[in-house]
Amino acid sequence: MTFTQLDIFVMVAEMRGFTLAALRLGISQSAVSHAIRALETELSVQLVERQQSAVEVTELGRRLLVRAREILGLAEAMRQDAAVARGLNQGLIRIGSFGPTSSLKLLPAILRAYRARYPGIEVQIDEGPDAAVIQWVADRRVDVGFAVLPDERFDTVPLVEDQLVALLQRDHPLAARRSVGLHELVDQPFIMPEQGCSALVEPLFAQAGLAPRVRYRMSQMVTVLGLVDTGDGITVMPELALPDALHETHPRIVARPLRPMVKRRVGLVFRSLAQASPAVQAFAEIARMAARDLAPVGLAA
Repeated sequence: MTFTQLDIFVMVAEMRGFTLAALRLGISQSAVSHAIRALETELSVQLVERQQSAVEVTELGRRLLVRAREILGLAEAMRQDAAVARGLNQGLIRIGSFGPTSSLKLLPAILRAYRARYPGIEVQIDEGPDAAVIQWVADRRVDVGFAVLPDERFDTVPLVEDQLVALLQRDHPLAARRSVGLHELVDQPFIMPEQGCSALVEPLFAQAGLAPRVRYRMSQMVTVLGLVDTGDGITVMPELALPDALHETHPRIVARPLRPMVKRRVGLVFRSLAQASPAVQAFAEIARMAARDLAPVGLAA
């Protein structure tokens, strides 16, 4: 087998099709099909199931996909080590990002600093829910992912800390409080923010022996804020997930910290930082430095 065959196999699995994989790789669809057939013949197994609408990886193919990514990752690390020795900065880093906290608050500043120091490194960013990012790291689909810490399964680099806040319409009776307790929220129509927030909020209520009266479950921040703005419900979110201009775009919404305070830490996760490529290790260091200048958006009324 060749690195090219493994690279094509990984791309077919991620794109779930030969045509899209060929477009991403800049080769013909027939070349993609030939590479997959050759790899399947050499291994004497079926890696993918060819269907009309999409290509599905077989159960064995999913296990071998992890190995393929591992091999390609090690090969990339070797290329980068050699490039560093020659005084060059080349290679690829794959990053998994979730939600506004990492995609809007952390990544822009980190990438500016990273690109300034390593302009020759190609950066690939995959975005999804935080649970998906964790799985991408475990499957070696990405080299590094943003995640809520702690996570003892991986090597981690803490970056920022914020707190969970309740979002209320300004005219809501609880908006007059400096802080609110979870017990004060359970009788209110509740909007459960999905895409990772629910994984923080639901256990929080459960640990307190409480159950919010969920009226809506929403995955889009703009929809959640719109419903709070109209007084159709309240919600709880991490402070850094909120837009910087919240008080300008939604002047009728106020944020109040929970009582007692509930903190959240966000950082980077790696399968092994010590074994990561030079590009990934450099990203971790630059991210740590760039995050020092990031502060929560504040809770001004």
